[in-house]
Amino acid sequence: MMHNSARSSGAAALLALLLAGAPFCDALAQSRTTTIKYALGDVVSVDELPLLVAVERAKRRGVTVEVTAFKSEEVATQAVINGQADIGQGTPYAAIQKVNVPIRFFYQMSALQFFPIVNVEHYKSWKDLDGQDIVVHTRGSGTEAIMRLMAKEHRITYKSVSFVPGSNVRALGLLKGTIKASILDATNKNYVMKEAPGKFAILPVGQVKASDEALFATQAFLDKNQAAVAIFVEELIKINRETNKDPKSILEQRTKLRLLRDLPAKLEAEILPFFEEAAKSGVFPNDGGGESAAKNDLEFFQLSGALKGENLKVGDFWNFALLKAALAKVK
Repeated sequence: MMHNSARSSGAAALLALLLAGAPFCDALAQSRTTTIKYALGDVVSVDELPLLVAVERAKRRGVTVEVTAFKSEEVATQAVINGQADIGQGTPYAAIQKVNVPIRFFYQMSALQFFPIVNVEHYKSWKDLDGQDIVVHTRGSGTEAIMRLMAKEHRITYKSVSFVPGSNVRALGLLKGTIKASILDATNKNYVMKEAPGKFAILPVGQVKASDEALFATQAFLDKNQAAVAIFVEELIKINRETNKDPKSILEQRTKLRLLRDLPAKLEAEILPFFEEAAKSGVFPNDGGGESAAKNDLEFFQLSGALKGENLKVGDFWNFALLKAALAKVK
């Protein structure tokens, strides 16, 4: 039972928000839940700018999203499973299929746009990678899924698959010569090709349609925190639409909100080209992915071997209710 003092303080806080001009639903969300613990299984870099903008905007609407960068997607996923984090970012389909805790994806952050890259002194084609070592992001990630799918398609077997989180870290390894075959995002692919012209080659992957990053949480958390999560999702949709319409706008938001202030100078010049390329390729969806993204994911991760079994059901992995509600509010 709620004590009178608690009821009074909650009512006072809600009244203050209403007088300040906050919409009723936002005020109600703030009075009920103010903090979301967000687990990121990667280093924060250029491609996280839409996320960081959405976090700042959600904060103004009473929802604080605390982003923690874990050392890998596996650790971030485990944090959500164990209740140490509320929302995770990644594509841990295999883990979700195995655990007993009902976990659901609810928003596609970005579609896969990765580039297998090799040192041409050692390799020039997929066939050359037969029996060789490769380096990907983390276990269960989209980068691993792409490389395993390509191995199946080209009928090759890697000697080993090593896990090095962060495209920027793998890019430095390629430039230093400690990594000879890996897979990078667009920003770091462009960086490596500029830094060492003629030293690397991009291997073809054909048409790959799947999520690179998606948001997931326990069904229990989503049920209890619908208002707060909806606000966050609305802001993610808004910044994606703004950036896709005018990629330069993300630069303006970065300056305005003072985001990624420690970004290496060499990567500064890569921000606009990355988002221009992403806008053309549909990397950041205007609609949160929805059912089409979910169906593509199941097909892709089943083909790559991450998901097991037949007749997989989208409803066993995704919850679309929050996304549909957010889309209805964002014009």
